[in-house]
Amino acid sequence: MPIGLYISVPFCRSKCSYCNFASGVFSRSTFQGYVEHICANLRQVQTVAAEVGGRFENQADSIYLGGGTPTLLDIAGLERIFVTVSQNFEIATDAEITVECAPGTLNDSVIAALLRCGVNRVSLGVQSFVDQEARSVGRLHTRAVVLDDIARLRHAGISNINVDLIAGLPHQTMESWLASVNDAIHTDAPHVSVYMLEVDEDSRLGSELIAGGAKYHAHFVPDEDLTADLYEVACERLQTAGIEQYEISNFAKLGKQSQHNLKYWLRKPYLGLGVDAHSMLLSEEANARAVRFSMPDSLDGYMKASRMERTTVSANAFLQEAFFLGLRLNRGVDTQELRQEFGNAAVDEHSEAITELMGLKLLQAEGDRIFLTAKGRLLSNEVFQEFLSPGKVGERSR
Repeated sequence: MPIGLYISVPFCRSKCSYCNFASGVFSRSTFQGYVEHICANLRQVQTVAAEVGGRFENQADSIYLGGGTPTLLDIAGLERIFVTVSQNFEIATDAEITVECAPGTLNDSVIAALLRCGVNRVSLGVQSFVDQEARSVGRLHTRAVVLDDIARLRHAGISNINVDLIAGLPHQTMESWLASVNDAIHTDAPHVSVYMLEVDEDSRLGSELIAGGAKYHAHFVPDEDLTADLYEVACERLQTAGIEQYEISNFAKLGKQSQHNLKYWLRKPYLGLGVDAHSMLLSEEANARAVRFSMPDSLDGYMKASRMERTTVSANAFLQEAFFLGLRLNRGVDTQELRQEFGNAAVDEHSEAITELMGLKLLQAEGDRIFLTAKGRLLSNEVFQEFLSPGKVGERSR
């Protein structure tokens, strides 16, 4: 079974206030050493997999460079990563090869390098087409820069483009949000991702919101109800424009779903390298269905690491993942297929939770298939928790 290969590049021009990823601003002098470390990992992946009890085929049908901002690497660094990938993996002829890019980092030389590397998909971290909103969270681009980047990518032959948007940014109103959503539609990008602002202590903005402060424009962040309304309006507008929702946060034109991200939700094997990268491989062990392992979540930790965090996934845990990952998709999960994979008794243990969630209008069913309702997508964390710790549904709301 071909794998998906994810490579983390944790370098940014500036750290956005909402960001809770393991990325940051580092001296360019660190870039070369990081690339060398990634390439060394690529040459050792079968050894690494064996050490954690996993196995995989050397064929990859999706490659994803995420960040951070991979396009901050110099061209030689980018090309070295892709050359090393091709030396150690058989790349499927129809592989989806994605690079995340911050608008404003795509000069003509970088675009030409991406083409030489075989990149056929670009994900742009736009977040907002409204300059005031983008500026308030530390984004360095403008609407004009985004539109110019998209035009130049298309002119170069890369038309498979994703646009990221965030609902709930400081200063956002329904009017300004509609302007961003409409701009995303008018770019004719075949894929749009819509995220609701995460409020947690792992970002500066989230921490300030929890503390009730005013730094980072926190006092201009929309309340939870408006943020939910923004998300729902985006779902409606994108659907009307033929960009159909296929996952909680992802929308695509026909045939343009992210093949790499589908691996995560469908429990297909993937290998992650770099800071805070995660992997899920089939297991060599008799008492496990899969093995998950992760790289350290700091640059220093990754560069010095000799071991990785490892978790074996039992059949019961794999079934739980089948529910809460599969339910992220609009098509949901087929309970008959789960019965064939895990057995009737294992699936029946979740019948009470499914019935309860359907009673709360968070799940609905069509034949053997169950999937989230619109309300369920807004309360998805609560739904997923029910498959891990029954009895938690309804105790809190977003």
